[in-house]
Amino acid sequence: MSGGTGGGAGAERMRKVCIVGASGKLGQYMVRHALERGYEVVGVCRERSVPKLAAFQGRMTIVPGFTNDPDVIRRAVAGCDGVLTVLVPWGVRQYASGTAQAVLDHARPGARLVFSCGWHITRDGKDTYSRWFKAGVWLAARLGRLLRAVEIDDQVEACRRVFASDTRWTVVRGSSLEEGESQGLPVWSGHVGDPVLASNLTRRVDFALFMVAALTDDTLVRQAPAIVGRRTPSALAHAGGLDMPRG
Repeated sequence: MSGGTGGGAGAERMRKVCIVGASGKLGQYMVRHALERGYEVVGVCRERSVPKLAAFQGRMTIVPGFTNDPDVIRRAVAGCDGVLTVLVPWGVRQYASGTAQAVLDHARPGARLVFSCGWHITRDGKDTYSRWFKAGVWLAARLGRLLRAVEIDDQVEACRRVFASDTRWTVVRGSSLEEGESQGLPVWSGHVGDPVLASNLTRRVDFALFMVAALTDDTLVRQAPAIVGRRTPSALAHAGGLDMPRG
């Protein structure tokens, strides 16, 4: 268990960052955090969603297009030191796995790749889930397929491809999310089921903060941290001296 991410050698080489899925709520928070750190930011989103980034006009480059389009991703990640990717399982056309594969294929060698997903993703099978959590995931997957709205199994496939790659990846697994002011960098654990994660709640702005901070934390390379809000009851109870926000 850890209180969050720290700096590393990566901080010195991180200058230009691509955010894939920049127009969503999580993506916009990541844009804000990246700009605050002085990074040059390139954002990818569907053309119809470009107006959602109006607040950042003149401060970032936008590449409109579908995030699972290899040509769109190739142009967007060119010259980027890091790529932040929101793995959204929209529709039934393998959107998440297509997006992940495009990033894996076209990011420059050695780039830091940070992907977002939910707690339901497991890397080594050692995560433990409550009966209610597993039932909720099963129901969401079934309803998503029936409505042809989401494809949760495809997010699993997307992460499988990331885990199997030889890139400098991190997969950040988020708990349930809420809006609100930042509580600081989330606490994380290597496995769901750790008591520190029991509160199952993180501010969306802090999920984004963890994603951006992970770009320069080499200790998270090829790790799949599961995160929880820093000031949630479980984090305060189990994180020892890590109850003060940092970030």
